[in-house]
Amino acid sequence: MSLPSYFQVFKPLAKRWSAWWRQQTPTRQDRFAFMAPLAAVVLFLAAISTAFWYLKFEEIDREQETVRRDVEYAQQRLRLRLLDKQEQLLRMARDLANRETNVAEFPIEAQGLLSQNPEITSLSWLDGRSRVRASYASVGAAVVHWQGETLSNNVTKATSELSRGLLQPVYSQPITYNQANSQSVTQLELQVPIVNRGKFEGVILAEYSLDGLLRFGVPADIRNKYAVSLRDADNNVLAGQANKSRPRVTEVLPWLLKTNEYEVPITPVGYSLSLHAQAYRTSPGLIGNGVFWLVTVLSAMTAWMLIGTWRHTRRRVQAQQALVAETNFRRAMENSILTGMRAMDMTGRITYVNTAFCQMTGWREEDLVGCEAPFPYWPDDDIDNLQEKLNQELQGETTASGFQVRVKRKDGLVFDARLYVSPLIDALGQQTGWMTSMTDITEPNRIREQLSAAQDRFTTVLEGLDASVSVAPLGSKELLFANKLYRQWFAPNTVGHLNLVAEAGLLRQMQLQAASDASNDDALDQDDGLAGFPTDGLSEVRSENAEIFVPELGKWLEVRSRYLNWVDGRLAQMVIATDITPRRNAEEQWQVQAERAQAASRLITMGEMASSVAHELNQPLTAINNYCSGMVSRIQNKSLSEEDLLKALEKTAHQAQRAGQIIQRIRSFVKRSEPNRTLSDIATMVDEAVELAGIELRRRQVRLTQVMADHLPQVNVDPILIEQVLINLMKNAAESIDFAERPSQERAVELKVLPRLEEGQSVIEFTVTDTGRGVPPEVMERVFEAFYSTKPEGMGIGLNLCRSIVESHQGRLKAENLYNSEVITGCRFSFWIPVR
Repeated sequence: MSLPSYFQVFKPLAKRWSAWWRQQTPTRQDRFAFMAPLAAVVLFLAAISTAFWYLKFEEIDREQETVRRDVEYAQQRLRLRLLDKQEQLLRMARDLANRETNVAEFPIEAQGLLSQNPEITSLSWLDGRSRVRASYASVGAAVVHWQGETLSNNVTKATSELSRGLLQPVYSQPITYNQANSQSVTQLELQVPIVNRGKFEGVILAEYSLDGLLRFGVPADIRNKYAVSLRDADNNVLAGQANKSRPRVTEVLPWLLKTNEYEVPITPVGYSLSLHAQAYRTSPGLIGNGVFWLVTVLSAMTAWMLIGTWRHTRRRVQAQQALVAETNFRRAMENSILTGMRAMDMTGRITYVNTAFCQMTGWREEDLVGCEAPFPYWPDDDIDNLQEKLNQELQGETTASGFQVRVKRKDGLVFDARLYVSPLIDALGQQTGWMTSMTDITEPNRIREQLSAAQDRFTTVLEGLDASVSVAPLGSKELLFANKLYRQWFAPNTVGHLNLVAEAGLLRQMQLQAASDASNDDALDQDDGLAGFPTDGLSEVRSENAEIFVPELGKWLEVRSRYLNWVDGRLAQMVIATDITPRRNAEEQWQVQAERAQAASRLITMGEMASSVAHELNQPLTAINNYCSGMVSRIQNKSLSEEDLLKALEKTAHQAQRAGQIIQRIRSFVKRSEPNRTLSDIATMVDEAVELAGIELRRRQVRLTQVMADHLPQVNVDPILIEQVLINLMKNAAESIDFAERPSQERAVELKVLPRLEEGQSVIEFTVTDTGRGVPPEVMERVFEAFYSTKPEGMGIGLNLCRSIVESHQGRLKAENLYNSEVITGCRFSFWIPVR
């Protein structure tokens, strides 16, 4: 049982004991009389226990320090032994890489190494495909690898891949083999890479026996002194012995038994293998100490006798305390009650008034007791009415809800009160009079009037809103509230309310379905597709928004719904519908303008690249002309064979096809204007953009370097728009290099496409880096503004449009200068788009 479980069990018991304790010892003096001697006994027991615990733990700390020192010494011995073997294997790997050792010589060298290091059971030479080229195993080896065998063990393959990537010796996770005699043997693999001139050619696989490693690596005196074992990351014993396990009671009360043990990871293996040592128990624990238990029993007996004496004394004073409590209770009840109490006999004469009644009326008890009607607190204008009600009271004509009257204070102030009348029955069950309770309701009446005025003001405000507001209970066709605009748009019933809820709920369901398809989430299960009502608990703060089109009104409405508790306690839904038709029209016009701006930007881009495109087309056209001229000349000289003619025609067709592809790609880039998001291949988009931008880069004599990750996922984008962003960034980079007049060796643009994580989501990042003059730091914040450009002939819409395209794909675009000390050496533009 865990510690929180103990709290859950004992918390109710502690509350009950605390309540009983407060009842039994109501005064501070009683508590002190009982707690003083009991506290003395407890303090004595605590002092003795603390002394025993201190001596015990001081001894345990000394033993723990000894264990730690010995284990760290053994760990250093193991580490030095493993490093020595690792150096020997590195020398063998260098010999194999330099071809100083062949397949026939490898077993001989392995035999010599294994004879000197008995903890190594086998040594194998593996090529780059994990195939055994040569191997040697000792007599007690658990696994023997044969020449030509391909190792398929997952741990071995994973270790080999890690060694290939790091080009460093790598230790594997411990591997357990089950032998024919139903025994298991655990081994550790060390793979040393064979690297020839930076090329990975294989590994040397050394298999360590963990039992041998423990036997020959840990000094014998330490193994005799402690229970030494080698363990994995899950604390499983792989080799050696483990001391007796702890009792289960230590899982709940760990302080009862503290064992002296220490564990350190074995380097260079890592945390997958650790050396664990546990000292053998030599001294008795606190539980077996007789003196401690003798003191505990004596202290408990003393405390028990103190409790018995206190209970006997307590019973003697309970009778007196009960009498005092009863008297104080009656007096406190009379003085603290806020309701005015008045008692009358059967003739209507006042026989009793409490303090609250006197405070309400302003009259003293002596002035009221014995008075007969008319009473002094009756207003002069209401005497006849109050006399009639008094006669009804004396005749027993009363109601449980009471009645409202006006009461006059002694200073003449009149206030509203409510009276409740009931018969006064004595101990014999006979009626001796009437008991009347009076409550001041002046403040509730004032609040009720204020609420009524506030309701009128609130209704006036809702009637003047330019939004439709309606409230209807769930599961009913009753319309609880509807303002003026709702009644104008819809009939004064719930038909319009329910239609708005249904259409908004259906739209939200479609949005949630689309989000679920994109993120593979189960959020749609929280909503009911019939009317958009959620199936989980409803609260007053949950609201939903949706934009729908109402054909009957010819308007776009923004519908906001919210669940609330109506004044009668019923759960209702409030729907607010706002006319957003002008805003939607403006958004559609903005979308059209944005699409036109994108098309214009592509036309501008291609216009700026027109001379380069003409130069690019001139090459295939010139080649076609040359081929045709050559064929005509050779035909006239009758020196053209059919085979040569066929080759010349194929080359001519290839050049014509190349020119057509250039023209078709430019037409497709310029013609597209409407966004069309599809699952697109990133490599294809980059190739298309590089093909078009490469014309400008070659014209300006700028080299392009591409770095693209393998196996990139497809993204849901408009490929033409993303190509437009890449072309603009690469064209700007070439222009910046050209304007900076960099030398030929520094005229380079680098394009990187790599995956990474951005704000917890997988994204693809595109980076264009140039060696130009960069962006002036003082205008870096304005570089993405519309119609702002750092080029004299620039229009200032390229980067602004690029940012709009990237953000429309839920991505981000940023720019930063590259510095060498304080000198700008280039600029980097990067943007990312999410994978999903």
